[in-house]
Amino acid sequence: MNFKTIAEAFNHYRTATVEEIETRAAEIRGLIQTDANADIATLNIELSGLKQAKENTLSRSGSTSGDLIGGQATQGAFNPITGMELRSDPTNAAQDCDDIFASREYRNAFHRFMLNQPLSGEESAVMERARQTLITERRDSFISTSSNAAVIPTNMLDEIFRLAATEGGILQHVRRFDIPANVAVPVATPSAMAEWHKEGTEVDPDTVEPEKVTFAGYELMKVFSISAAARSMSLSAFESYLQQELNRTMVTALQYATVNGTGKGQPVGLLNNGVIKNTISGAGSYQDFAKALASLKRGYSMGAMWAMNNATLYNRVAAMVDATERPLLNRATESAANRILGKSIVVDDFLPDDVVLLGNFQYYAVNYPQSIMLEVSRDSSFRRGLIDYRAMAVADGKPIINEAFVKLDLNSKTE
Repeated sequence: MNFKTIAEAFNHYRTATVEEIETRAAEIRGLIQTDANADIATLNIELSGLKQAKENTLSRSGSTSGDLIGGQATQGAFNPITGMELRSDPTNAAQDCDDIFASREYRNAFHRFMLNQPLSGEESAVMERARQTLITERRDSFISTSSNAAVIPTNMLDEIFRLAATEGGILQHVRRFDIPANVAVPVATPSAMAEWHKEGTEVDPDTVEPEKVTFAGYELMKVFSISAAARSMSLSAFESYLQQELNRTMVTALQYATVNGTGKGQPVGLLNNGVIKNTISGAGSYQDFAKALASLKRGYSMGAMWAMNNATLYNRVAAMVDATERPLLNRATESAANRILGKSIVVDDFLPDDVVLLGNFQYYAVNYPQSIMLEVSRDSSFRRGLIDYRAMAVADGKPIINEAFVKLDLNSKTE
């Protein structure tokens, strides 16, 4: 029986027993593994309906979401991703993960696929369902012309950004979105304070108009090659290599664009002309930093940080003192290290020398409407024995509220 929707499959199986549901799931598993002409998309719809029907049956019987064996529940018995019955460690959350790209099965299949290693029937089923998910979610723009592309697993993408965070920079402090391109998103701004109320009097409500930000969809691409000997790498070693390579290329490009992006075919950087209208010019004194902090509008200073490159930090800022010869960069205690006037310092080497940014970087946003897609090719480097990989993503970034930032130029003298 072919079901067009998950709800239709659920309604069909909602009165079935757990044993009947699991028997049908096993049949679907056999079809996926043995029938080359099987309609994977339709079977996945039925699997999702089976999963919901099983959960419904177990909840009505007061049991957990596992199998019923001898009147007791065993967890992790049904895997909606592969349609297989699993009796394994109940703490392995990946087996019951609703997001196929975050599952352990997809992670292993992804790396084997990229290394051109043979995939088991279960891994082939996982990769096919992932492709159908992309098509369903209209994220198939990168795989429409090739069957050699796959989305990077969720946990691997999280690890890439974790690695980027250890290297510092503004990007780790900005707000991240994961919404479709060209959709306006309302963002709250610091609101007015509450007022003291006289008992019995009427209070007029404030009309708050939130700021809105609309993201475009710009393509970010990088091609890199490794030796064909990489086929002999372990999955963990290959994953570590990809994490380092994608962090060095894709994420670094986003870090640069956050500061210096032109807004033409790429994100709008904080130093783009006209973005930051509040600019303080000075020779680089204690008073310049105090003036910059004083000029930041109320509501944005909470959570504000200083951003500068490493040379500016140690060549200019570390040498500054106030009128009592007290250093501007207070390192008297561990808790006070790397703070200026109580605000933390972010080192970002994509900022030019002698330029300091002050602001709440949560009012700069980066959007990823599509995950990083990795495609492999073994044709173009035939004579050199290399394997080519093309990483591709869609992203955009821009300031949400310009007045949340102040630029301090330490190379100019006030008139």
